[in-house]
Amino acid sequence: MQVENHKEEVPFEHYRQRFAAMDAAEAAQRLHIPFENGEFRLRVLGVTYAVAHPDYALRVEKAAEHLPTLEGLHAETFLLRLLLEGKAAAADSDFKTFRELPWGEVYIKPFTGRVLTRAAFTFGTRLAAFCQAAERMGGLPLKHGDAAYEFTLWDNYRLRLIVWEGDDEFPPNAQLLYSANFGEGFAAEDRVVAGDLLIAALKAAM
Repeated sequence: MQVENHKEEVPFEHYRQRFAAMDAAEAAQRLHIPFENGEFRLRVLGVTYAVAHPDYALRVEKAAEHLPTLEGLHAETFLLRLLLEGKAAAADSDFKTFRELPWGEVYIKPFTGRVLTRAAFTFGTRLAAFCQAAERMGGLPLKHGDAAYEFTLWDNYRLRLIVWEGDDEFPPNAQLLYSANFGEGFAAEDRVVAGDLLIAALKAAM
């Protein structure tokens, strides 16, 4: 595996070591995912990944040709943290902004830069391409903004990405809503990464 930078390598190695030492049976029960033949299986943004334990290795088990897969150490660190600290949740019909979730105010600056601004200027200037990519990824169309789709991140955790197209008077804009169960199931920093990964997947599908 090629290391992109030291900032990503250090946390990845930390969580890899914790992953090697964790109780696989407890994790499988907590997450409601299978652990068979030394591998966890979990479906993230429509792609099923197999994660070997205790010696970490990640492979794509099942993905449609049009679905992009997660790439990079930050994505693999996200999967490790999910296996270490995540938990299955009941479906929740309520959605909240990032700021409304626990610790949202503390992480609002990185969230705005990494997710909202990036989404606005990536998709708000290419609305048709955004819609095509969202539909390729199985997004559920919604009647919000100029274009909006709902995606399943994992289990019952859902994301709603809303985009407004820019014009001569106003710049493009975007909003990301989280199903309310994210408040208990994901730390604020992981919610930022979840949004980042969704945008990266959509860009790859465009």
